[in-house]
Amino acid sequence: MINVIGLGYIGLPTALMMASHGVEVVGTDYSKELIDTLNAGHTTFKEDGLDELFVKAMDAGIKFTTEYQKTDTYIVSVPTPYDKFSKKVDACFVVSAVKAIMKVCPEGATVVIESTVSPGTIDKFVRPVIEAEGFVIGKDINLAHAPERIIPGNMIFELLHNNRTIGADNKSIGEKIKELYASFCQGDIVVTDIRTAEMSKVVENTFRAVNIAFANELAKICRHDNMDVYEIIKICNMHPRVNILQPGPGVGGHCISVDPWFLVGDYPSLAKVIDESMKTNDSMPDFVLNRIYEIMKEQDLTDLTRVGLYGLTYKENVDDMRESPTLQMLESMERHLCGNLVKVYDPFIERNEVPNQIHDLDEFLNAVDLVVLLVAHDEIKQNMYKLAGKVIFDTRHICNIEGTYGL
Repeated sequence: MINVIGLGYIGLPTALMMASHGVEVVGTDYSKELIDTLNAGHTTFKEDGLDELFVKAMDAGIKFTTEYQKTDTYIVSVPTPYDKFSKKVDACFVVSAVKAIMKVCPEGATVVIESTVSPGTIDKFVRPVIEAEGFVIGKDINLAHAPERIIPGNMIFELLHNNRTIGADNKSIGEKIKELYASFCQGDIVVTDIRTAEMSKVVENTFRAVNIAFANELAKICRHDNMDVYEIIKICNMHPRVNILQPGPGVGGHCISVDPWFLVGDYPSLAKVIDESMKTNDSMPDFVLNRIYEIMKEQDLTDLTRVGLYGLTYKENVDDMRESPTLQMLESMERHLCGNLVKVYDPFIERNEVPNQIHDLDEFLNAVDLVVLLVAHDEIKQNMYKLAGKVIFDTRHICNIEGTYGL
C-alpha cells in the first residue's frame, strides 16, 4: 500500500493515477475539509480528465483520510514555498510530513519526496530530522526523490507520458520506486542519486524561465523604440536554430515563477543570469500596468472602474491562480490605493476572490471600456467578436481585431 501525503495539484492526480493502475493507495491530507470533499465523491480543482480518473480510482478502492498510514512506501507531495527575501526554499511542510511519517512507519519504509526542492534540501533538512530521532537512513528509513513533471491543464496526459527521474541513495531502492511509477508512467524513467534529481527538476524550470525572460526583455526593448515585438519574433523564428518564446504579462504558477529562485538563493554569487531573468519576469506585471496607463492617456480614458482585467489564473483553461500575473498586478494597484477599482473576470474562478469580480462574460464586457487580455482562455478566443467597439490591450497576442494594443 502507498500512502500519498498531500492531496493538492500534484499529490491528488498522482494518487488517483496509481490507484487507477492497480496500486493500493491511501491519500492523506491535513485538511479535513479537503478529505471530506473527496470522500463525498468530488474533486477539489478543475482539470481535464481529472473527474474521470477520480471515478476510476474510487472504483479501484482508493481511500482518503487525515491520518498517516503504517505502510512500507510514502510519497510526500506537499507545498515548498520560498522565502521572498532570502530566495531560499522553505522546507517546513516537507519536514513536518517526514516527522509525522516517522511516528507510524515500520522499519525499512521508503519515503519518496515528490515536492520540488532546491539541490541539497534533503541533505540539509530531511536527513538531520530523521537522524535526530535515532533512525538510521538506509536501514530504518530509505530516502528517494521523484520530482513531478506535470503542468495544470495537461496533467493527466503528462503523468502518463512524461519522462521521470528517480533519485535514491542506493540503486535497489531507486529501482523499486521506478517500478512503482512504471505502473502508470509510459515515459522513460531514469534512476540517479538524490541531489542530481533535485538539481535536474530545478534546472528544467530555470531553463524555461530564462527563455521567457528573454522574450519579455525583447518586448520592453521593442516598446521603447516603437517596434513590433511579435513581428520581430516571427521573423527571427524562421531561422532554423532560433525559437524565441512569446512575451507575456508575467510568469505564474508554482514552478517557473518559484523554482529558479532556489538557485539564486543558494548560489547568489553564481546565478547572475538566473537572477536577472527572474527580475525581468517579475517586473512584467508593473510593465503591463504602465502600458494600461499609456493606453488610457492615448484613448482619453480616465475612469479606472471602466477598465476590465480578463483572466485571474496564471495560464489558460485552468483554475490555478498561484502567483498569477493578474494577482500581482492587483497587489501593485492596491499599494497605490486603486486595486479595488478595476473590474475582473475569469470563467474558471467561480468564487469571489478579488474586489469587483464579475462572473458573466457579457456583464463584464458591458461594464468596461478597456479590456486587458491577460489569460488566453479558449472562452475569449471563441468570443473575440464580442470585443468589437472596445479598447483592447492584448498581452497574450491572441486578438486580431484592428487597433488592438500589444505589449
